[in-house]
Amino acid sequence: MQLRTPVLEPNRILEQPLPVMQKSSARRTFSDYVALTKPRIISLLLVITLVPMFLAGSAPPSGWLILWTMLGGFLAAGGANALNQYVDRDIDHVMLRTSKRPLPGGRMQPRQVLLFGLGLSALSFLQLWWTVNLLTALLALSGIFYYVLIYTRWLKRSSTQNIVIGGAAGAIPPLVGWAAVANEISLLPIFMFLIVFYWTPPHFWALALMRQKEYKAAGVPMLPVIAGDRETHYQMVLYSVLLLLICIVPVFLRLLGPLYLLLALLLNGIFLQQAFAIWRAPVSANIWRLYKYSLLYLALLFLAMGIDHRFYTAPITALDIHWRLPW
Repeated sequence: MQLRTPVLEPNRILEQPLPVMQKSSARRTFSDYVALTKPRIISLLLVITLVPMFLAGSAPPSGWLILWTMLGGFLAAGGANALNQYVDRDIDHVMLRTSKRPLPGGRMQPRQVLLFGLGLSALSFLQLWWTVNLLTALLALSGIFYYVLIYTRWLKRSSTQNIVIGGAAGAIPPLVGWAAVANEISLLPIFMFLIVFYWTPPHFWALALMRQKEYKAAGVPMLPVIAGDRETHYQMVLYSVLLLLICIVPVFLRLLGPLYLLLALLLNGIFLQQAFAIWRAPVSANIWRLYKYSLLYLALLFLAMGIDHRFYTAPITALDIHWRLPW
């Protein structure tokens, strides 16, 4: 029997690694597009969108309505976050926290990011209008405009109150969730808006205290950079007190019940205690503790509203307002 020497096929051998390289490149590109949306931030926004949906109607929302609202919320927030990175492309490379994003990392071009952000934003509006209702779509669109134009383009680099006023953009999701079910805005979602609004300053100032050298290098006038640490500590305590007051007002208006009041007092008590801890001893451990707790706090507070709603029905005599589109 004659043995045959196997014939090597050089072309095939050289081509074998290419699909692996292409797959790796495609995976990295997909990962970069996902990174533009800031999915970790969106996860918290979706929680404060979802809970109001269960409070807005007499019956739980349908699975399809939840799905379409969550998808539209993800697209809107993702589009806004991508546009934020397009606007901040000139300073993101300065800050360690943002230097590895796709644009400062050199893995994407500004035009790609701009088109991606605009595309997601437009798609979110059309999808929410088509599958949910026009009011929900308009509210989500207003959040995009506010975050990109008022906060990122204007306030972020011009005022120490940038995240105070700009915090309104992050407070839109509860209105979106409520409108998706009720097709109107009433008093309780307005208080949800205010809760997120007053939560934002101490949450972001904690981060700014830890990253103030980076913000200073990037030319962003965060409160610690301009007014100093001590003033920032005072403002964090002040806003924590205001947050506590805003959280309990809906109970006295009979919009929420005693179970929520108990949980809100507990959660806000911890928040306020940690803010005072920074005032007394402004060490890194105390600042990071408040920053990490603030993320958990907001999710738990909204879940407390949902749990309370399961057992408490607001009386007809409760003070309320109702606003809807005139058409």
